[in-house]
Amino acid sequence: MMINLIGKKTQIACGLLCCCSMAYAQSNDNSEGAVLNAGWEFSQAGTGLWRPAQVPGTVHQDLIYHKQIPDPFYGINEQKTQWVENEDWEYRTTFIVTPEQLKRDDAQLTFEGLDTYADVYLNGALLLKADNMFVGYTIPVKSQLRLGENLLHIYFHSPIRQTMPQYNSNGFNYPADNDHHEKHLSVFSRKAPYSYGWDWGIRMVTSGIWRPVTIRYYDAASISDYHVKQLSLTDQRAKLSNELEINNILPQALQAEVRINTSFEGNTEKSVSRTITLQPGINHISIPSEVLSPVRWMPHGWGKPALYDFSAQIIVEDKVVAQQSHRIGLRTVRLVNEKDQDGESFYFEVNGVPMFAKGANYIPQDALLTNVTTERYQTLFRDIKEANMNVIRVWGGGTYEDDRFYDLADENGILIWQDFMFACTPYPSDPTFLKRVEAEACYNIRRLRNHASLAMWCGNNEILEALKYWGFDKKFTPEIYQEMFRGYDKLFRQLLPAKVKELDADRFYIHTSPYLANWGRPESWGIGDSHNWGVWYGKKTFESLDTDLPRFMSEFGFQSFPEMKTIATFAAPEDYQIESEVMNAHQKSSIGNALIRTYMERDYIVPEKFEDFVYVGLVLQGQGIRHGLEAHRRNRPYCMGTLYWQLNDSWPVVSWSSIDYYGNWKALHYHAKRAFAPVHINPIRQNDSLCVYLLSDRLDTMEKMTLEMKITDFEGKKAGKTIQLKSLSIPANTSQCVYKAKPDDLLSLLERKSSETSQSSAEKWLSEALRRCFMQLTLKDKSGHTVAQTVYFFEKTKDLLLPETTINCKMKLTEGKCELTLLSPCLAKDVFIEVPIQGARFSDNFFDLLPGERKTVVITSPQIKKGEELPLTMKHIRETYN
Repeated sequence: MMINLIGKKTQIACGLLCCCSMAYAQSNDNSEGAVLNAGWEFSQAGTGLWRPAQVPGTVHQDLIYHKQIPDPFYGINEQKTQWVENEDWEYRTTFIVTPEQLKRDDAQLTFEGLDTYADVYLNGALLLKADNMFVGYTIPVKSQLRLGENLLHIYFHSPIRQTMPQYNSNGFNYPADNDHHEKHLSVFSRKAPYSYGWDWGIRMVTSGIWRPVTIRYYDAASISDYHVKQLSLTDQRAKLSNELEINNILPQALQAEVRINTSFEGNTEKSVSRTITLQPGINHISIPSEVLSPVRWMPHGWGKPALYDFSAQIIVEDKVVAQQSHRIGLRTVRLVNEKDQDGESFYFEVNGVPMFAKGANYIPQDALLTNVTTERYQTLFRDIKEANMNVIRVWGGGTYEDDRFYDLADENGILIWQDFMFACTPYPSDPTFLKRVEAEACYNIRRLRNHASLAMWCGNNEILEALKYWGFDKKFTPEIYQEMFRGYDKLFRQLLPAKVKELDADRFYIHTSPYLANWGRPESWGIGDSHNWGVWYGKKTFESLDTDLPRFMSEFGFQSFPEMKTIATFAAPEDYQIESEVMNAHQKSSIGNALIRTYMERDYIVPEKFEDFVYVGLVLQGQGIRHGLEAHRRNRPYCMGTLYWQLNDSWPVVSWSSIDYYGNWKALHYHAKRAFAPVHINPIRQNDSLCVYLLSDRLDTMEKMTLEMKITDFEGKKAGKTIQLKSLSIPANTSQCVYKAKPDDLLSLLERKSSETSQSSAEKWLSEALRRCFMQLTLKDKSGHTVAQTVYFFEKTKDLLLPETTINCKMKLTEGKCELTLLSPCLAKDVFIEVPIQGARFSDNFFDLLPGERKTVVITSPQIKKGEELPLTMKHIRETYN
């Protein structure tokens, strides 16, 4: 592994230290750590003008704070910030070293994240020339420290100017079309690809200290890495190997005790210790341990994500000189990717049981990464969990996420599909680039491998598909095209799998996603995972998702605008047109806003008013993607997972997300919650029949269940018989069709005007009747408790004869909470409640309010105050008709 070093030996930091706002980080060992996040200044290189800076942060955030650039998210201000990427920037701070600290055996300076080309100086010494945003660096600095004030200075080179010589000497422009610049420089840097722009992303090519800087003072020894490796797991015993990398910082051999402590829910399980001789420099130590009657970590929906606390201590002369700890989940996770009668399977097996994956693709939460607070991470995982998800894919065009992300995944039972950070274009494969990637892989594999949530590694997003199917063979000479394939093999078939095998051998690695399938080639759908962009880019109907079936859907999606209160943060009322300059600036898809209208015309009556168009578009996205989610669940075990594109946004934008930038759930997130319920009723028209499927992801069989189906018109009158299916058995982890009715059967269930009605008039009457009614389906257990419920409409929304109706609303306000009681005499379809509070949480939204149903909706936010008025708007589909 190679990184660019100056002076003393620099190590790639293998574990992130805790970032806090205190001057000194607390420690249970004899070391002493300081977080260097205060007193920073920044300057545009060459100007000599220094201003206060925020660290961790980015130069864009500092420039915004000092009003040197406008809010890049507003209007078309993105264009006014592009000059920043072409400049060099400097950061500096001072810190005090005491006489006691100078007496310590060693001091290490750790940079957890430098973005990206950075020269680091300490008291005039050049310590490091960093060139990779995705690694941390730990540098021994005792010899450079001075008593009293010490000056730390970092010079950031423009990532554009730094890579321009590579571009100029390359001979061709890489097909990185998401890089929103005529010269595609992003491929040359190990830097978050999305910062150069994407088809949902603003271009903000940042520089700065994006993760914490710490200094730690040591005596005797430090722990460079601690890996708790699971060797075997049964219900009786978990066998583990505690693998430590210990640095003896003294020039002579050192006698030490290594102690491993294990506890569970605050109770000590076991301690294991070993006396060892540490040679000067790096020592690799393996200490076996075991856990009896282990409690397994379970994914969300299957049980508790149990976590054990492991700590490793180095004891010298009865003092703990170094310590490192991890929370460990004991479980088995296997990606089953094997040939079968249908092609090649692709599913997760957790603790020996096949699991249907329910989730979404995750992108960075902000264009300015250090804006993401712990609270935002916590809220995100609450959103993930509340939507009944169990898998999140960390997509390869962003970053390797912060430790807080994976800690929360561990704690909430969410499996993580982890891409390496490569997406949608070939990359260089010269020796320098490969060395950077090797360092990056080593650092992040070591950093993340202790997490129970980490399910698999994937080499890249869509690069092999791009090479094969995106027309590169016509854009480039045969020599360049073949070199792209050879470079692909070097990176994704050789280097990365070798590093995973070396450092995290028990986890599955695939070299790309989609694995082999391509959405335009039906013959490939039976193999591995698929990205189906037939809906959206292929302009296929949502109903096509019923038959265009993959073994595992790792990407599919449809766009919507965010709701109006989010649009109002970046646009003025005069911009409220779908093709206005501002709306187009916040629409990065190559197809654009017009496609939303095209799809809307198929299923809905298109409103004239912009605000109504936005609302109906949200409903369209939610209902359409839900159709696909249900199709995938319904077709298990052939299909064993569905991850829609995309979970979240990095700025306020028109996109495929189910949660907007400010944390507001779109209709899609509510519909994902419904479609992903542990037990779900899925009625679907198949050919000429209505089929009702019961879907279960539970691990137990449910016996003596009752499914009730009743047909009601939009005014609440009974429109046919009530059907009851009793004594149903719902096996664990299954999809089964429990009811099927032909049109004649449905006709017999509806009240007809006369048995003498002619066939033609009967068909006409039936057609109109089906436009005026719905079926309500309720699943109850043997004690009469409702387990699942859904509503089915027989026709598309635009063909329904929706009644005009007014919703009666009663509001009760308490501190932090608003309780609404809603009642409508007639059906109110797709009811949307909006309050002018970003991130307010609703117990339900975008729902059908049935005639005569009394429904309670609870809205929570710290901004809701008892005694203060809460403005509230409510609309349903019929209200958008002209």
